[in-house]
Amino acid sequence: MTAVTANGCAVKAPITRRQVEVKVDGKVISRAAIAREIQNHPASKPLEAWLAAARALVVRQLLLDEARRLAIAPTPLADTQGRRETDEEALIRTVVEREVTTPTAGDEECRRYYDVNRKRFRSADLYEVRHILIAAAPGDAEARAKARAEATALIAALDAGTAKFAEIAASCSACPSARTGGSLGQIGPGQTVPEFESALGDVAEGEISPAPVETRYGFHVVAVDRRIEGRELPFDLVRERIAEWLDEKVRRTAIRQYIGMLAGRARIKGIELAASASPLTQ
Repeated sequence: MTAVTANGCAVKAPITRRQVEVKVDGKVISRAAIAREIQNHPASKPLEAWLAAARALVVRQLLLDEARRLAIAPTPLADTQGRRETDEEALIRTVVEREVTTPTAGDEECRRYYDVNRKRFRSADLYEVRHILIAAAPGDAEARAKARAEATALIAALDAGTAKFAEIAASCSACPSARTGGSLGQIGPGQTVPEFESALGDVAEGEISPAPVETRYGFHVVAVDRRIEGRELPFDLVRERIAEWLDEKVRRTAIRQYIGMLAGRARIKGIELAASASPLTQ
């Protein structure tokens, strides 16, 4: 059975969960080493984690073998905090830097990407928001049902005009914003929990959420007083970001092809990488 990993390499999965012996040109990748590597490859199933770990160690061995074949001397780098590469890390970095060369994106490529993806390059929407939080612990089903019902009743009262938002916030909200009538001020991306932020786009300016907004904290009655639409960012402002993204995409593709070429020349047992018989395409 063959599966395809996120980076596009085909991996042959064992028929059973029994861990087979993995070798690269006769060098054994020990089961202990794979077991240690698994912690770097979280997966929903143990077998998937084992396969990802085994593949990573095979790729590492291929790069180390190629660095040594090319007689590359390790020159470890260190950062300002005194952390230093191991010799093997230095060999892997150096062989990739030396053997995988890619072009950099020019103005034409960056402009073309910008024109096709203009919606990605705009400032975020901002919202002026008030809310009332009816708190309930995440694991307390009874409390959450009660909080939902209370928040729903508050929305009905506000819609009917029989209650004022600031007064309800002051008396009922479990958020410190209760002291300011429930006002959160002007908020943007990342300033609230994701589920609350997502709900803001569904509430019209000047309106109250038609239903309570559920978050880990409980249920919210949300009022959007003002929405400030994001603006399209000019090309000159995002050109560097686009170039970095395009360069990294090309580099990852080139490294994948290079590893495929190394795999095509090696004798790999126990796990299968996508191999390429052709020279690396730049």
